[in-house]
Amino acid sequence: MTDNALLAQVLTPYKDHCKYLRTAVVTETDGHASARCEFAIPESCYIDDTGHLNSVEVNICYNQMMYYLVAKSVQERIGGGFESWTLDDFWKHQLPDILIARFTASFRRPVDPRGFSGELEFRSVTRRAPAGGSPFLHADTAFRYWDAGSGRCDGEATLAFVNIL
Repeated sequence: MTDNALLAQVLTPYKDHCKYLRTAVVTETDGHASARCEFAIPESCYIDDTGHLNSVEVNICYNQMMYYLVAKSVQERIGGGFESWTLDDFWKHQLPDILIARFTASFRRPVDPRGFSGELEFRSVTRRAPAGGSPFLHADTAFRYWDAGSGRCDGEATLAFVNIL
């Protein structure tokens, strides 16, 4: 079930017309957290209607899905990598310290932005301590979006959680 209070707080940094994530159900399988989500984009926040989900919206939806998944993982103590975090830690680090290091998306077929689903999985979360650098968490993720028709988009993202250890 979606934790509506948590979802509202996760989406607080977003302008009202850019809050696309509607529901999110978080699960854990083999120590990996994942989320299955529902989205709706009634109107693009930056461009005239294209009639399909575009790369900017894919990224915004990814961010919202990822933030919720991290917050819920911290709250419920599921998945790996965030065991020492509290929700206060998450709120403190949500915007300044969670960075997308790499992001790729492949559009297989156009996705209807008015209503579509998405999934995000944390494939791994590891602590890294580079020589001479500050330690950070490194996370590999995979995501996909689909609609009620045949729309499909999938991709991968690498995250760096900095200034948190």
